[in-house]
Amino acid sequence: MGRGKIEIKLIENPTNRQVTYSKRRNGIFKKAHELSVLCDAKVSLIMFSKNNKMHEYITPGLSTKKIIDQYQKTLGDIDLWRSHYEKMLENLKKLKDINHKLRRQIRHRIGEGGMELDDLSFQQLRSLEEDMNSSIAKIRERKFHVIKTRTDTCRKKVRSLEQMNGNLLLELKEKCVIHPQFLFHDEGDEESAVALANGASTLYAFCQHHSHLNLPHHHGEEGYKNDDLRLG
Repeated sequence: MGRGKIEIKLIENPTNRQVTYSKRRNGIFKKAHELSVLCDAKVSLIMFSKNNKMHEYITPGLSTKKIIDQYQKTLGDIDLWRSHYEKMLENLKKLKDINHKLRRQIRHRIGEGGMELDDLSFQQLRSLEEDMNSSIAKIRERKFHVIKTRTDTCRKKVRSLEQMNGNLLLELKEKCVIHPQFLFHDEGDEESAVALANGASTLYAFCQHHSHLNLPHHHGEEGYKNDDLRLG
């Protein structure tokens, strides 16, 4: 028994519809390929699914444009590209108008030679002034924000350096609690003992000097220079 005749109508079930589309699409592409190979025919087949997904088959060695050009040449009185070209020209004209208006607005804002402001009315000049004031306010607000951010960052660096400096002084003070006169012994030659005593005395004096040091808070570039001198 052969298959029953299928009624040609829209398949209501979306899944079945997609399966049928895929199977029949592959079948018609296969037939197009066979026709192109067996008969040396130029075949171009373009399909769009319900979801606007494009599928295309074209004879190897050709392009869709070549097929369309040959189609247009064969018919003779049809120009398939004219409407597309006219739309491109219309779009180009719109872009040129927009570019001209933007350039004119830029020249108004910089007052280029004063010539661009001569043809403006009082109301237009007033509107331009308000736009400029609004732009200046936004720029100034952004500038202050940047200054505040950088200032806060500098203050954090200063506090970090002061804390690091204080920790180093405390560590140095803990290592200098022994008086220099007890840092050498009677053993060894006299010159080595004198040199060691001199070096220890200098270290002890440095520790005593910095043990009473109160570090002030510095801000700005001068504060960084003073911190660098203390740390150096």
